Amino acid sequence: MANIALARAYQQSFDSHPYYTTALTNGALNALGDVVAQITQKVIAQQEDSQPRTPWRYDFPRTLRFFAFGFGMGPVIGRWNVFLEQRFPLRPVGNSTGKGKVSLRALARRVGADQLFMAPIGLALFIGSMGVMEGRDASHIGQRYQDLYKPAILANWQVWPVAQLVNFRFMPLPYRVPFQSTCGVFWTLYLSLLNAKEDEVQDRADSMRRTLK
Repeated sequence: MANIALARAYQQSFDSHPYYTTALTNGALNALGDVVAQITQKVIAQQEDSQPRTPWRYDFPRTLRFFAFGFGMGPVIGRWNVFLEQRFPLRPVGNSTGKGKVSLRALARRVGADQLFMAPIGLALFIGSMGVMEGRDASHIGQRYQDLYKPAILANWQVWPVAQLVNFRFMPLPYRVPFQSTCGVFWTLYLSLLNAKEDEVQDRADSMRRTLK
């Protein structure tokens, strides 16, 4: 019953404020992914070191950065989904019943366009925006692209085609961003851990350079 009420409230919000709704939904779920990532990091650190030298503290600014990125990307993904819906209709144009045979070719083209265009752009925006929000300079951000982009995009292509196939085939247009964002909680967990590891590498290198000066 609560799920039905939540879905109805979301639909009403989407109908009246589609961009704000997708932004807030994507931002919230992106932040949730980082919350899970930070808790995971804490558990792993406790298992590796039973007596840590520094007490663990939750990094709220980090979660806010993930929320900000998700908030900004939500409307972009929403508009992209509208474009795919119009450019690659799964059923004949003019079929308002939502029934009939689905074009597997159009579905494959949607997934292909999403993975070959939006996925690389979204990942590039993530790496760059996180570097900027963390106050990194151009050289550090460039190094992030060298270290993170290739492994992340390869991991993306192993996971997201199947998720987007389900999304484009079965989810109504208003629910595609929430579905993608829900699946993205685990993807954000991966990106957050990857980004945090790179932070540690760069901070350690900077500290060593300062020591050698």
